[in-house]
Amino acid sequence: MLRIFCGPVCGNSRRNFCSAAGWKKAARWACLLFAAAVWLGGGKQVLAQGDWEITPQSEEALERGLAWLARNQGPEGNWDSNDLGLVSTGALAFLAAGHLPGRGPYGDTVKRALEYVIRNAQSSGLLNISEPRRGMYNHGLSTFVLGQAYGMVQDPRLGELLEKALVVVQETQCGDGGWDYIAKRQPQGHDLSLVVMQALALRSAVDSGFEVSPRVVQAAIRCVREHYTPRNCPRDADEEEQKRHPGQFTYSKGGGNATVAMAAAGIVCLQEFGQYDDWRIEKNLEVIRNAILDATRNDRPRRERRAPFDPYTLYYVSQALYQVGGEPWRECYPLLRDGVVASQVRDPGNPARDGMWTAQGHVGGKPGDLYMTAVCCFVLAIPNRYLPILQEGKIESLQRQFGSSTGYNQSGHP
Repeated sequence: MLRIFCGPVCGNSRRNFCSAAGWKKAARWACLLFAAAVWLGGGKQVLAQGDWEITPQSEEALERGLAWLARNQGPEGNWDSNDLGLVSTGALAFLAAGHLPGRGPYGDTVKRALEYVIRNAQSSGLLNISEPRRGMYNHGLSTFVLGQAYGMVQDPRLGELLEKALVVVQETQCGDGGWDYIAKRQPQGHDLSLVVMQALALRSAVDSGFEVSPRVVQAAIRCVREHYTPRNCPRDADEEEQKRHPGQFTYSKGGGNATVAMAAAGIVCLQEFGQYDDWRIEKNLEVIRNAILDATRNDRPRRERRAPFDPYTLYYVSQALYQVGGEPWRECYPLLRDGVVASQVRDPGNPARDGMWTAQGHVGGKPGDLYMTAVCCFVLAIPNRYLPILQEGKIESLQRQFGSSTGYNQSGHP
């Protein structure tokens, strides 16, 4: 099976482990290899493990979805949204399917979206032009996507912006290891949804060769674990006692809002920070598995013409399953994939709707349709493993980057 590695070939921070010249040379070769593979493959699946990951129906749905995104983008590249996180998610859908900026049939689409984000970055590196309370949501999402793009193409502007964006993430970390909605350091972070945004941003940057302070990561790991809430057991019970009870990650540290999205978000945080053996992962996988079985039972997505989950939940559930890999991925991904395919709008006579997924959750209108469609395309494209964060070979880099307390188990990856 072909594996393409788009991060630094030496497997560590470009400052701490490699000379700058050596890192740049290695990165150039890695990215050229990736670009050649995508170009020769014509954007087609080259890395899927088998027919159980990708079907003709899922490939067709992905192509229809990407076509809808391209048709509805608009000249500014932002799909009528000033949320840089949503615009970045639109770019992510194409990157995940192997379409690089400026190359191939959707090259201009990806380029316009990334250019919109770059053009609207603040001088501080903050990636938000919406109201301040959306600051770290948009910043985390956009930093993650820019990190993936930088790992796939050599664009110095992306590198320069990522440097500044990472400073923002690290300098706005709150005293408890979390983050607030507003891009400002506070004594306490707000909730787990903000931690997972920044976790993906940090991991994306590490995979592309940037340095992240181990102290930032270790503080974030502690914060994530504080959002785990056992059931039928005191929250301050010792870990051995908590292991004997069910439980899951929750929105707040006090145990409020125990959603499927937060169960997935906690898993993603631990996985992206290299905590592959944390016992809390298994507890939350059970929550996710039960939710997927319920959401796809009796062909519900097709009957209701709704994706199995809202885009936020779907985004993290799919990543949690993939990062854990093994049997959870093999059992649950086909259910999730087929539910996404079944809920797509099919209306060939109406180009404004054909190929989209209808908005669900808190974001409505055209930006909501963008969000839903982009996430569904991302989910269908995951098995291609084009994105650096979906590729193997970076576990030792995580251990060196985040410190000796970062456990890892290579068998945990699919």
